[in-house]
Amino acid sequence: MTASTSGERPLIVVKLGGSVITRKREVERPRPKVLARLAEEIASGKDRRVVILHGAGSFGHPGARKFGLARAPLESETAAHRARGAAIVATEVRRLHLLVLRALVGAGVSPASVPIATHARNREGQLVGFDSAPFADALHRGLSPVSFGDVVPDETWGASILSADTIAEQLVKPLRPARVIFVSDVPGILSGPSHGRRTVVRDLTDDVVANLRPTAGAPDVTGGIRGKAESMLRIANAGVDAGLISGLTDGGLSRALRGEMVYGSWAHARSG
Repeated sequence: MTASTSGERPLIVVKLGGSVITRKREVERPRPKVLARLAEEIASGKDRRVVILHGAGSFGHPGARKFGLARAPLESETAAHRARGAAIVATEVRRLHLLVLRALVGAGVSPASVPIATHARNREGQLVGFDSAPFADALHRGLSPVSFGDVVPDETWGASILSADTIAEQLVKPLRPARVIFVSDVPGILSGPSHGRRTVVRDLTDDVVANLRPTAGAPDVTGGIRGKAESMLRIANAGVDAGLISGLTDGGLSRALRGEMVYGSWAHARSG
């Protein structure tokens, strides 16, 4: 898979994790200094086109869990209850989205908001419809599309969660990025005992992912670290490098945007 057509600047998809731009264990607590720095690092990549995605973090996950938007409705839950929850969570996430847009504008990026709820749909919590045209259109107009994990229409459940990691996967084939960079609050995918010394897995493989345990204790409704690792493998299988790096280390994102194999966990592009 080629990164771009002749004469075009390389395209990078950057997903800013909710864990790095918010304090995920506290309700609606952004990290403004971290967000501002990451926006500046994105702006520094003048020779790159960038699609920016972000997670919901402490703005979306607590409400999504409270209203059960990542699972099938319970028999005791009414459609009105789920619709109310979807409306509340969607509003919460958009408050964070506005903070991201403002940080990007302040850093010199020209963002174009792409609310994914009007361009995607699920069925029983799984994506069945996705329109990438708004992303391509924004790029064609010289803008940086910005989208986020959100509540989307669900043909069976009424509404359910679509994660930004899944959006990243869906953009690989139509946009043909050079790489996808997941920015987190950890330096990569960690191996070793949960209460001992842990090391970063530099090369993400099928065996590594198979041995990952679901994240415990964190208010994450989108699969945690294992779900992210699975997304990275699918991106690599589509022919694009996918990396998980820390957003708490100054300069890491800007170097990754330049094409460096920054310290972290990488699923390397596979051909065929």
